[in-house]
Amino acid sequence: MSESCSEKKIKSILKKEIYGWKKWEVVWLAVATAVIVGVSVYWKDSAIGIFAALTGIWCVILTGKGKLSSFWVGTINTILYAIVAWKARYWGEVMLNLIYYVPMNFVGMYMWSKNMNSQTEEVEKKRLSPKGSVFAYLSVIVATLGYGFVLKKLNGTLPFVDAMSTIFSVFAQFLCVKRYMEQWILWIVVDVVTVIMWVYAFLHGTGDMATVLMWSIYLINAIIMFVKWFKDSKNSGQSVEANNV
Repeated sequence: MSESCSEKKIKSILKKEIYGWKKWEVVWLAVATAVIVGVSVYWKDSAIGIFAALTGIWCVILTGKGKLSSFWVGTINTILYAIVAWKARYWGEVMLNLIYYVPMNFVGMYMWSKNMNSQTEEVEKKRLSPKGSVFAYLSVIVATLGYGFVLKKLNGTLPFVDAMSTIFSVFAQFLCVKRYMEQWILWIVVDVVTVIMWVYAFLHGTGDMATVLMWSIYLINAIIMFVKWFKDSKNSGQSVEANNV
């Protein structure tokens, strides 16, 4: 019996997602997965917490690899993580994931699909020019300070830390969708802040170890992928001014 068009399309998509993985990338994916599962089971974390952590880890590694499937996995993760954040009463994290990340995953999926390298089956990576980088980082700082003052007026807890986590995440996701290497610098900052936040939640009984580990691995992954994207974007020779962002 001949294959249907849908079956052929599915096989083609899977082949592209599997293609081009280096040994260290496969090892990193396997180690991160094993650590999450092992420690989460030891700490008897909730099933939803474990699956949120796993999909989160797979998402950021797939994003670093430049695979289109990162957005499908990311959509599942944002929904599960929003539930975990809801239980921990991190309302900002809930809104950020459901209102911003979920729709941006579909935007990113569309944008990346138009810029895939047919030889590597990875997304084409690029970087901002020095002028573009200065503009982007100054925008992040100004927006963070502005939002921080708003949260302070609303008597928020640690308003500027909260503002930094939110604003940096918003800008980082935007740069991710636009395929810019500089996203990883922002993700590193976000991950450091969020690890601290979830350690606090865990110590006070409103978070789980799976989530702490997830963000810790996010941080390690962001550092690794910054190096990868820095090299890949340099090789592509793409440098764009801020007004083209």
